Amino acid sequence: MEAPEQQTKSRVVKVDSVESWDFYVTQAANQGCPIVAHFTAAWCMPSVAMNPFFEELASNYQDLLFLTVDVDDVKEVATRMDVKAMPTFLLMKDGASVDKLVGANPEEIKKKIDGFVQSIRVYVA
Repeated sequence: MEAPEQQTKSRVVKVDSVESWDFYVTQAANQGCPIVAHFTAAWCMPSVAMNPFFEELASNYQDLLFLTVDVDDVKEVATRMDVKAMPTFLLMKDGASVDKLVGANPEEIKKKIDGFVQSIRVYVA
């Protein structure tokens, strides 16, 4: 009998290159899957503090793709998406940014995602 897995696999996908960013954004757009992207930096404590919360969001919103982008690892993506401060959260649909939230504010992020999900479900209905 196998021991239960200690840590469940993360639903947050780490973007480590411009190519992987383009791949996930294109794939999600083709599948009509909305994206929540967390732009972070290892040296930014508020960003790091948001990681467990972001994981929790990913578990709660199974029909969204959650990406995390370290701005120091993938500067070009941060520049392209006009990210100037960490943490920044982007809500994306069909490959385009539809909303942005700057700062570590869990309640506000959850509210934005809830609104985002509601607006998407309206399109689907």
